Amino acid sequence: MSDRYKIKDNEAAYFVTLTTVGWVDVFTRLNLKLALVNSIKYCQQHKGLVVFAWCLMPSHLHMLCKAEQPGGLSALLRDFKKFTSKQVVRLAMEEPESRREWMLNLFSDSCAHLKKEQDFKVWQDGNHAVEVFSNQFIYEKLEYIHNNPVVEMIVANPWDYLFSSARNYADMESLLDVITIDSRLITYS
Repeated sequence: MSDRYKIKDNEAAYFVTLTTVGWVDVFTRLNLKLALVNSIKYCQQHKGLVVFAWCLMPSHLHMLCKAEQPGGLSALLRDFKKFTSKQVVRLAMEEPESRREWMLNLFSDSCAHLKKEQDFKVWQDGNHAVEVFSNQFIYEKLEYIHNNPVVEMIVANPWDYLFSSARNYADMESLLDVITIDSRLITYS
């Protein structure tokens, strides 16, 4: 894997994108979305995850974030992906899921080439991490993250999407607490 999208400074803020294997639309069911949101909350409360912006799409998660505890962002995201992978597989097995067999086969096949013992692989390797390097970059990524559901025609306005920090930036009730970045420069509210 290229060094281009790796976390090099574990104390810096990054724009990260965690993507499911095969870009599979895993997060279409409410139970899976809420499980992921609750995992982010746990990391915020117990692992030092600081979130400035986020958006959960059916096949990926965007975050503008950093870690404030030893081990840094790399270790935090590794543990997050490991835990949420187990949750996704468990929920797919235990709760109604019309795509159960197909998804589990895909997750199983995705780890067949791995050297370590692993039954299922939900997330692609890496985090497509880009270090925050300027205010302009921050605002570009905020716009990109929050407009993702609009571009995909899931909602008409960024703040209408429940699984995003656009609601925080529009001073609306939201699923996660985030540290908002100077909202005067954000184009919607």
